[in-house]
Amino acid sequence: MTRTNPSPDTADAESTETRVAVSTVIFSLRRDGDEDPRLVLPLVKRTRDPHEGLWALPGGWLDASENLEVAASRTLAETTGLSASYLEQLYAFGDIGRSPGRVVSIVYWALLRSDEVDAQSAAHAAAGDAPENVDWFTATDLPALAFDHNAIIDYALWRLRNKVGYSRIAHGLLPDAFTLADLREVNEAILDRKLDPANFRRQVENSNTLIPTESFRTGSHRPARLYRYNQDVELADRGPLGRPRSHESSTT
Repeated sequence: MTRTNPSPDTADAESTETRVAVSTVIFSLRRDGDEDPRLVLPLVKRTRDPHEGLWALPGGWLDASENLEVAASRTLAETTGLSASYLEQLYAFGDIGRSPGRVVSIVYWALLRSDEVDAQSAAHAAAGDAPENVDWFTATDLPALAFDHNAIIDYALWRLRNKVGYSRIAHGLLPDAFTLADLREVNEAILDRKLDPANFRRQVENSNTLIPTESFRTGSHRPARLYRYNQDVELADRGPLGRPRSHESSTT
């Protein structure tokens, strides 16, 4: 199914009204064969001007009757068919001239495990409603995108790389139980560089963010202990705002 409005970053050039849009940068991991995993994200090809034919972040207009996080979830599902259990507000982008007319984009970011991406994509394919103008790109090797979306993704990568060093944000790309090698590969994909295995092990074992389990992964190599994250350490510190209010459909 072709999505006809892949990005909202456009308004009537003659209008003086400021419009609010919501977009989402959603990261996942992809491994091709024996290659190291890559950090990837979905983009949507624009089907109309401005920037017809260019790729853009998934998004849509904010409805007056919905909260921002609800709008982010809705527009992500409408444009890509994806649903993320965790969304965090990234930044507001509203420079004059970033798009025709006056558009302020509230950008969210999300992490989605590769198995969740595969399952959701397969479900849409089976139902016959998979979006036709969506594709996945390596986060560090993007084409020229519509509007200021290259700069938005650069900022999202910068935030992600900073947070991975002091939070359990990488958990959003891992199963509930994982090896230290799994965790190191996720960190390497995010940071786009190799890490020394021994130093990495010492750092994470001293961080108090991991809890060793009694289970091991077996295979051609020696058994590797499985770990899980300490749930007392937040995935992301949202401060006094905490979780979204229960009245999610109310006007903010």
